[in-house]
Amino acid sequence: MRFEILDSISLPGNPAKQNEDSFAAESAAVAVLDGATPVSDPLLPGKSDAAWLSQFGARRLLSHIKSDGAPRTALRHALADAEHSFRGLARRTPIARHEFPCASMVFVVPNDNGFDILWYGDCSALVQSPDGQVEAVGSAFERRDGESADAARYMEATGLPPVGALNRSEALPMFQQARAKVNTPGGTWLFGVEPQASEHVSRQKLVAAKGTSLLLCTDGFLALASDYGCYEAGTLIAMAAEKGLAVLGEELRAVEEDDAEGRKFPRFKKSDDATAVLVKLVGI
Repeated sequence: MRFEILDSISLPGNPAKQNEDSFAAESAAVAVLDGATPVSDPLLPGKSDAAWLSQFGARRLLSHIKSDGAPRTALRHALADAEHSFRGLARRTPIARHEFPCASMVFVVPNDNGFDILWYGDCSALVQSPDGQVEAVGSAFERRDGESADAARYMEATGLPPVGALNRSEALPMFQQARAKVNTPGGTWLFGVEPQASEHVSRQKLVAAKGTSLLLCTDGFLALASDYGCYEAGTLIAMAAEKGLAVLGEELRAVEEDDAEGRKFPRFKKSDDATAVLVKLVGI
Protein backbone atom coordinates (compact mmCIF):
# COMPACT_ATOMS: atom_id res chain seq x y z
CA MET A 1 0.00 0.00 0.00
CA ARG A 2 0.99 3.66 -0.33
CA PHE A 3 -0.28 7.09 0.62
CA GLU A 4 -1.96 9.62 -1.63
CA ILE A 5 -1.29 13.12 -0.30
CA LEU A 6 -4.57 15.06 -0.36
CA ASP A 7 -3.80 18.32 1.46
CA SER A 8 -1.28 19.94 3.80
CA ILE A 9 -0.79 23.13 5.78
CA SER A 10 1.82 24.56 8.14
CA LEU A 11 1.08 27.90 9.80
CA PRO A 12 3.47 29.78 12.09
CA GLY A 13 1.97 30.77 15.41
CA ASN A 14 3.44 34.22 14.92
CA PRO A 15 4.12 35.29 11.32
CA ALA A 16 7.07 37.35 12.54
CA LYS A 17 8.77 34.31 14.09
CA GLN A 18 10.19 31.02 12.87
CA ASN A 19 7.70 28.19 12.30
CA GLU A 20 9.04 25.38 14.49
CA ASP A 21 6.75 22.74 12.97
CA SER A 22 7.79 20.76 9.92
CA PHE A 23 6.52 17.89 7.82
CA ALA A 24 7.62 15.64 4.98
CA ALA A 25 5.03 13.70 2.99
CA GLU A 26 5.50 11.16 0.21
CA SER A 27 3.75 7.99 -0.87
CA ALA A 28 6.18 5.91 1.22
CA ALA A 29 5.70 7.74 4.53
CA VAL A 30 4.59 10.91 6.27
CA ALA A 31 6.40 12.59 9.16
CA VAL A 32 5.09 15.56 11.15
CA LEU A 33 7.27 17.16 13.83
CA ASP A 34 6.60 19.93 16.32
CA GLY A 35 9.77 21.47 17.70
CA ALA A 36 9.40 22.33 21.38
CA THR A 37 9.55 26.08 21.99
CA PRO A 38 13.12 26.91 23.10
CA VAL A 39 13.53 27.97 26.72
CA SER A 40 17.17 29.09 26.34
CA ASP A 41 19.38 30.89 23.85
CA PRO A 42 20.07 29.00 20.58
CA LEU A 43 23.16 26.83 20.35
CA LEU A 44 22.96 26.34 16.58
CA PRO A 45 23.28 28.75 13.66
CA GLY A 46 19.93 30.28 12.79
CA LYS A 47 17.07 31.64 14.83
CA SER A 48 15.67 28.45 16.34
CA ASP A 49 17.19 25.13 17.40
CA ALA A 50 13.65 23.71 17.51
CA ALA A 51 13.00 24.62 13.88
CA TRP A 52 16.31 23.05 12.84
CA LEU A 53 15.45 19.81 14.62
CA SER A 54 11.94 19.50 13.21
CA GLN A 55 13.08 20.20 9.65
CA PHE A 56 16.12 17.94 9.90
CA GLY A 57 14.15 15.15 11.54
CA ALA A 58 11.34 15.13 8.98
CA ARG A 59 13.82 14.95 6.10
CA ARG A 60 15.93 12.21 7.67
CA LEU A 61 12.96 10.04 8.63
CA LEU A 62 11.75 9.93 5.03
CA SER A 63 15.25 9.44 3.68
CA HIS A 64 15.91 6.48 5.97
CA ILE A 65 12.54 4.78 5.47
CA LYS A 66 13.37 4.47 1.78
CA SER A 67 16.62 2.68 2.49
CA ASP A 68 16.08 1.06 5.89
CA GLY A 69 12.54 -0.22 5.45
CA ALA A 70 11.52 -0.75 9.07
CA PRO A 71 9.98 2.35 10.70
CA ARG A 72 11.79 1.97 14.03
CA THR A 73 15.11 1.41 12.28
CA ALA A 74 14.57 4.56 10.25
CA LEU A 75 13.77 6.43 13.46
CA ARG A 76 16.90 5.16 15.19
CA HIS A 77 19.08 6.26 12.28
CA ALA A 78 17.37 9.67 12.07
CA LEU A 79 18.00 10.23 15.79
CA ALA A 80 21.65 9.26 15.36
CA ASP A 81 21.93 11.69 12.46
CA ALA A 82 20.44 14.45 14.61
CA GLU A 83 22.89 13.76 17.42
CA HIS A 84 25.86 13.81 15.04
CA SER A 85 24.77 17.03 13.32
CA PHE A 86 23.91 18.78 16.58
CA ARG A 87 27.33 18.04 18.01
CA GLY A 88 28.99 19.30 14.85
CA LEU A 89 26.97 22.50 14.61
CA ALA A 90 26.56 23.53 18.25
CA ARG A 91 28.54 26.58 19.35
CA ARG A 92 29.23 24.86 22.66
CA THR A 93 28.29 21.76 24.60
CA PRO A 94 24.99 22.19 26.46
CA ILE A 95 25.49 22.73 30.17
CA ALA A 96 21.88 22.11 31.21
CA ARG A 97 19.27 19.57 30.10
CA HIS A 98 16.79 22.26 29.06
CA GLU A 99 19.19 23.45 26.33
CA PHE A 100 18.82 20.31 24.21
CA PRO A 101 16.32 20.64 21.33
CA CYS A 102 13.42 18.20 21.19
CA ALA A 103 10.21 17.70 19.24
CA SER A 104 6.93 15.86 19.28
CA MET A 105 6.47 13.58 16.28
CA VAL A 106 4.06 11.39 14.38
CA PHE A 107 5.59 9.12 11.74
CA VAL A 108 3.35 6.88 9.61
CA VAL A 109 4.51 4.22 7.17
CA PRO A 110 2.15 2.12 5.00
CA ASN A 111 2.60 -1.64 4.79
CA ASP A 112 0.83 -4.52 3.05
CA ASN A 113 -2.03 -4.62 5.57
CA GLY A 114 -2.35 -1.02 6.69
CA PHE A 115 0.30 1.13 8.33
CA ASP A 116 2.66 1.56 11.27
CA ILE A 117 2.34 4.68 13.46
CA LEU A 118 5.16 5.88 15.71
CA TRP A 119 4.78 8.97 17.89
CA TYR A 120 6.23 11.11 20.62
CA GLY A 121 4.52 13.82 22.63
CA ASP A 122 1.39 15.56 21.42
CA CYS A 123 1.45 15.01 17.66
CA SER A 124 -1.49 12.86 16.62
CA ALA A 125 -3.11 10.85 13.88
CA LEU A 126 -6.86 10.77 13.28
CA VAL A 127 -7.72 7.63 11.32
CA GLN A 128 -11.00 7.35 9.41
CA SER A 129 -11.96 3.99 7.93
CA PRO A 130 -13.93 3.80 4.67
CA ASP A 131 -17.13 3.20 6.68
CA GLY A 132 -16.65 6.49 8.55
CA GLN A 133 -15.38 5.19 11.90
CA VAL A 134 -12.68 7.43 13.42
CA GLU A 135 -9.88 6.51 15.82
CA ALA A 136 -7.51 8.99 17.45
CA VAL A 137 -3.97 7.64 17.83
CA GLY A 138 -1.63 9.34 20.27
CA SER A 139 -1.87 11.07 23.63
CA ALA A 140 -2.48 14.64 22.47
CA PHE A 141 -5.90 15.04 24.07
CA GLU A 142 -4.60 14.01 27.51
CA ARG A 143 -1.49 16.16 27.16
CA ARG A 144 -3.46 19.20 26.06
CA ASP A 145 -5.72 18.86 29.10
CA GLY A 146 -2.59 18.92 31.26
CA GLU A 147 -1.14 22.02 29.62
CA SER A 148 -4.48 23.84 29.83
CA ALA A 149 -4.63 23.04 33.55
CA ASP A 150 -1.08 24.34 34.03
CA ALA A 151 -1.99 27.59 32.26
CA ALA A 152 -5.13 27.98 34.38
CA ARG A 153 -3.12 27.45 37.58
CA TYR A 154 -0.57 30.03 36.44
CA MET A 155 -3.34 32.55 35.77
CA GLU A 156 -4.92 31.89 39.17
CA ALA A 157 -1.62 32.14 41.04
CA THR A 158 -0.30 35.28 39.34
CA GLY A 159 -3.39 37.11 38.17
CA LEU A 160 -1.67 37.45 34.80
CA PRO A 161 -2.95 36.11 31.48
CA PRO A 162 -1.13 32.87 30.61
CA VAL A 163 -0.42 34.02 27.05
CA GLY A 164 2.97 35.69 27.19
CA ALA A 165 4.29 33.73 30.17
CA LEU A 166 7.09 32.30 28.03
CA ASN A 167 8.43 35.84 27.64
CA ARG A 168 8.31 36.69 31.36
CA SER A 169 11.62 36.19 33.15
CA GLU A 170 9.95 35.17 36.41
CA ALA A 171 8.10 32.34 34.66
CA LEU A 172 11.03 31.00 32.62
CA PRO A 173 12.40 28.67 35.36
CA MET A 174 9.04 26.87 35.40
CA PHE A 175 9.39 26.00 31.72
CA GLN A 176 13.09 25.14 32.04
CA GLN A 177 12.43 22.73 34.91
CA ALA A 178 9.79 20.93 32.88
CA ARG A 179 12.05 20.74 29.81
CA ALA A 180 14.93 19.34 31.86
CA LYS A 181 12.92 16.13 32.39
CA VAL A 182 12.69 15.39 28.64
CA ASN A 183 14.62 12.35 27.39
CA THR A 184 15.71 11.32 30.86
CA PRO A 185 14.84 8.15 32.82
CA GLY A 186 11.39 8.60 34.30
CA GLY A 187 10.72 11.67 32.15
CA THR A 188 8.99 12.30 28.84
CA TRP A 189 10.70 10.97 25.71
CA LEU A 190 10.62 13.00 22.51
CA PHE A 191 12.41 13.12 19.17
CA GLY A 192 15.74 14.77 19.92
CA VAL A 193 19.48 14.37 19.72
CA GLU A 194 19.61 11.24 21.90
CA PRO A 195 19.54 7.99 19.87
CA GLN A 196 18.29 6.05 22.90
CA ALA A 197 14.95 7.80 22.46
CA SER A 198 14.16 5.20 19.79
CA GLU A 199 13.69 2.68 22.60
CA HIS A 200 10.93 4.80 24.13
CA VAL A 201 8.80 5.70 21.11
CA SER A 202 5.09 4.88 21.25
CA ARG A 203 4.01 2.74 18.33
CA GLN A 204 1.00 0.94 16.93
CA LYS A 205 0.40 -1.24 13.91
CA LEU A 206 -3.07 -0.75 12.43
CA VAL A 207 -4.78 -3.04 9.97
CA ALA A 208 -6.57 -0.80 7.48
CA ALA A 209 -8.33 -1.07 4.15
CA LYS A 210 -7.70 0.93 1.02
CA GLY A 211 -9.58 4.20 1.23
CA THR A 212 -8.69 4.79 4.88
CA SER A 213 -7.93 8.48 5.52
CA LEU A 214 -5.46 9.90 8.02
CA LEU A 215 -5.10 13.41 9.38
CA LEU A 216 -1.64 13.82 10.90
CA CYS A 217 -1.25 16.98 12.94
CA THR A 218 0.60 18.90 15.58
CA ASP A 219 -1.16 19.98 18.75
CA GLY A 220 -1.44 23.52 17.40
CA PHE A 221 -3.82 22.32 14.68
CA LEU A 222 -5.55 19.68 16.80
CA ALA A 223 -6.52 22.48 19.19
CA LEU A 224 -9.65 22.94 17.07
CA ALA A 225 -10.87 19.72 18.72
CA SER A 226 -8.73 19.25 21.83
CA ASP A 227 -8.78 22.80 23.21
CA TYR A 228 -11.46 24.93 21.59
CA GLY A 229 -14.29 22.45 21.07
CA CYS A 230 -14.96 23.54 17.50
CA TYR A 231 -15.09 19.92 16.36
CA GLU A 232 -15.02 16.42 17.72
CA ALA A 233 -12.11 14.27 16.59
CA GLY A 234 -14.45 12.40 14.26
CA THR A 235 -15.72 15.51 12.55
CA LEU A 236 -12.34 17.27 12.32
CA ILE A 237 -10.99 14.82 9.77
CA ALA A 238 -14.27 14.90 7.86
CA MET A 239 -14.15 18.71 7.72
CA ALA A 240 -10.52 18.57 6.62
CA ALA A 241 -11.65 16.66 3.54
CA GLU A 242 -14.82 18.72 2.99
CA LYS A 243 -13.61 22.29 3.71
CA GLY A 244 -9.88 21.96 3.17
CA LEU A 245 -7.08 22.57 5.67
CA ALA A 246 -6.68 26.24 4.73
CA VAL A 247 -10.26 27.02 5.79
CA LEU A 248 -9.79 25.15 9.06
CA GLY A 249 -6.60 27.11 9.62
CA GLU A 250 -8.56 30.35 9.28
CA GLU A 251 -11.15 29.11 11.76
CA LEU A 252 -8.39 28.18 14.20
CA ARG A 253 -6.78 31.61 14.10
CA ALA A 254 -10.16 33.35 14.45
CA VAL A 255 -10.87 31.50 17.71
CA GLU A 256 -7.45 32.43 19.05
CA GLU A 257 -7.77 36.07 18.03
CA ASP A 258 -11.03 36.31 19.97
CA ASP A 259 -9.25 34.99 23.10
CA ALA A 260 -5.87 36.64 22.63
CA GLU A 261 -4.87 36.51 26.33
CA GLY A 262 -5.82 32.87 26.85
CA ARG A 263 -8.38 33.52 29.56
CA LYS A 264 -11.30 31.59 28.02
CA PHE A 265 -9.08 28.80 26.70
CA PRO A 266 -6.06 28.78 29.05
CA ARG A 267 -2.80 28.35 27.14
CA PHE A 268 0.69 29.82 27.12
CA LYS A 269 0.68 31.04 23.51
CA LYS A 270 -1.94 33.09 21.70
CA SER A 271 -1.40 30.88 18.65
CA ASP A 272 0.86 27.87 18.31
CA ASP A 273 2.46 26.68 15.10
CA ALA A 274 -0.17 24.53 13.39
CA THR A 275 0.60 21.77 10.90
CA ALA A 276 -1.60 19.08 9.34
CA VAL A 277 -1.32 16.59 6.50
CA LEU A 278 -4.32 14.75 5.07
CA VAL A 279 -3.60 11.47 3.26
CA LYS A 280 -5.45 8.45 1.96
CA LEU A 281 -4.29 4.84 1.89
CA VAL A 282 -4.38 3.51 -1.66
CA GLY A 283 -3.16 0.41 -3.49
CA ILE A 284 0.27 0.06 -5.02
